[in-house]
Amino acid sequence: MQTPLFTNDAIVFGILIGILAFVFTTSKSENPSWKKFYKYIPTLLLCYFIPSVFNSLGIISGEESNLYFVASRYLLPTSLVLLTISIDLPEIKKLGPKAIIMFLTGTVGIIIGGPLAILIVSVFAPDVVGGVGPEAVWRGLTTVAGSWIGGGANQAAMKEIFGVGDTIFSAMIAVDVIIANIWMAFLLYGAGIHERIDAKFHADNSAITELKEKIEAYRAQILRIPDLTDTIMVMAVGFGVTAIAHLGADIIAPWIGEKAPGLAKFSLTSGFFWLIVLATTIALGLSFTKARELEGVGASRYGSLFLYILVATIGMKMNIMAIFENPGLFIVGLIWIAFHAILLIVTAKLIHAPFFFLAVGSQANIGGAASAPIVASAFHPSLAPVGVLLAVLGYAIGTYGAWICAILMQVGS
Repeated sequence: MQTPLFTNDAIVFGILIGILAFVFTTSKSENPSWKKFYKYIPTLLLCYFIPSVFNSLGIISGEESNLYFVASRYLLPTSLVLLTISIDLPEIKKLGPKAIIMFLTGTVGIIIGGPLAILIVSVFAPDVVGGVGPEAVWRGLTTVAGSWIGGGANQAAMKEIFGVGDTIFSAMIAVDVIIANIWMAFLLYGAGIHERIDAKFHADNSAITELKEKIEAYRAQILRIPDLTDTIMVMAVGFGVTAIAHLGADIIAPWIGEKAPGLAKFSLTSGFFWLIVLATTIALGLSFTKARELEGVGASRYGSLFLYILVATIGMKMNIMAIFENPGLFIVGLIWIAFHAILLIVTAKLIHAPFFFLAVGSQANIGGAASAPIVASAFHPSLAPVGVLLAVLGYAIGTYGAWICAILMQVGS
């Protein structure tokens, strides 16, 4: 692999922050050209896409950099804490069952979509979905199913369960990352025009609108100009809870791995799983205390900043040029994700579900806890916890769903 132009993470981080500054400055510009541009292109999509272009051109590298690890392990849980402490949990419950229905529809779309993609491609390009033994394509695709329903732990579980060869596994990681990121770009774009989509779905998004209005009203009620002490308190709560979550994850995950290794299929031996669960749970507990008043001095604003930094580091991991290295496998992935999308759209139209539930339900499957809150916060920062809660559900059922998908793919191969 070619060495990127910049390998020093301090420089790379400066470039990413510069990209974010450029996007947000132009999005607030009064220039008619920029206003017209941002009428159609969401800022969040650009914060994700521009770093991917830089990565594809070899200016920076997501593989060489440690920034994604830092952002996902330190900034993501802190962001979730700061976005969650002001949440009104009873109001979230009022969003109803449609979120769960759309999430499970997305799961079914992945389970059935994989075997269908193999079947369709085998008609006109049987060599693409062939292979024998550990390097058989269907075996490799089981790891994509694990990742798309659950996450990294479920993906690793599929690799071990079905004896996936290292060569095909490397190719499947590229398929997983590229296709998932392309789909995430579509969801972020959809978030920017969700009102038009909701109108076509004849969806009732009054519960979501009411929740956002209540959050805004509460925020206006407690808003004040923060001083240095206020900012330090926000950081102390955010990073303090993250520290406690890391401490708990470092104890719980190895203990379960030693005492009950069979629970790995539920991702319960994954440190990242416990990090997200503990950070969110503690923050939800704090939302019933005076800590929620930190929203008045900008808690969610800092949380959103950390989330946007994470978006940029995720974008930096996407190499658009990788599509041309093994185009056949990407065709399988595109057909797969297309079936997932079609099933979600049909279901959303049938039950009149808002696009928010489609987008977050899908991303909770495909992207997991690292990106579901990003898609949710594209609608409103206060909705980020909805993405986390659904992603945790994805971790729980990921291995089971992927195993069913794998058996169907094996039969169809």
